[in-house]
Amino acid sequence: MDSTERNDGSKEVGAGSVSRLFALLRTLGEVPEGGERVTQLAQQVGLSQPTTHRLLRSLMDEGMVEQDARSKRYRLSLEFFALAANAGKTGNLRDLVRPSMLRLSASLGDSLFLLARSGFDAICLDRSEGPYPIRTFTGDIGGRVALGVGQGSLAILAFLPEEERETVIRYNLPRLKDFHLYDEVLLRSEVENVRRLGYAARNTGVLEGMAGLAVPILNRDGHAVAALSVATISDRLGPSRLPMVVELLKREAASIGPRINPFDPTLRRPSQAFGG
Repeated sequence: MDSTERNDGSKEVGAGSVSRLFALLRTLGEVPEGGERVTQLAQQVGLSQPTTHRLLRSLMDEGMVEQDARSKRYRLSLEFFALAANAGKTGNLRDLVRPSMLRLSASLGDSLFLLARSGFDAICLDRSEGPYPIRTFTGDIGGRVALGVGQGSLAILAFLPEEERETVIRYNLPRLKDFHLYDEVLLRSEVENVRRLGYAARNTGVLEGMAGLAVPILNRDGHAVAALSVATISDRLGPSRLPMVVELLKREAASIGPRINPFDPTLRRPSQAFGG
């Protein structure tokens, strides 16, 4: 590593090492959630494996990178994202979306939910209760469900990057069958329909008497990181009212997307918000 010895015995990192550290950080920012092995990271950064390993150890010493004990893969740490989020001064996803949920709940008189992706699942980050008794797949705040189950998680699934979407579909299909919801053909048809319409809606389904509608919340790359969902009784989401509800949810989601902090740790590991 490029460095020079100071009078106090510490080392001053040279410009070349700083460049390589940042190149490695940028590469780590693009790897899958499960992380990446040192061999692949070295190839992507264009450095030797020993050099890449030394850089990773330095970043781990500073708490910016962590290594999964079982898979041995490296990834950016929660401390890194917390540091970046603090620098961004933009607040977390729940705080950002809360005013929209309160406006929608007051305007519609129905229950609103905020769901975020958590690996192969969607997790409920927040809810605003309406006057009607409703049942949902996720239940209370902190509840989770496989992506593809329920309108909120389906809206997220439909707007993931194509490669990630395919991975989730292959992994989740056996899980979705436990809900008697989809075979592969039907699921892919539903996904394409959501992508075409820009929302997911169902007036009848597994939860008898319940209806739901959800729109994705897209980041600056146009990919879903969360969803706004309304849950109500079936009579309140008929053809005459549906377009108005869709328009209100889409308007709020469109206002949220550009203000999302990409370094918000909630987006990387939503379950951490509940100590999971």
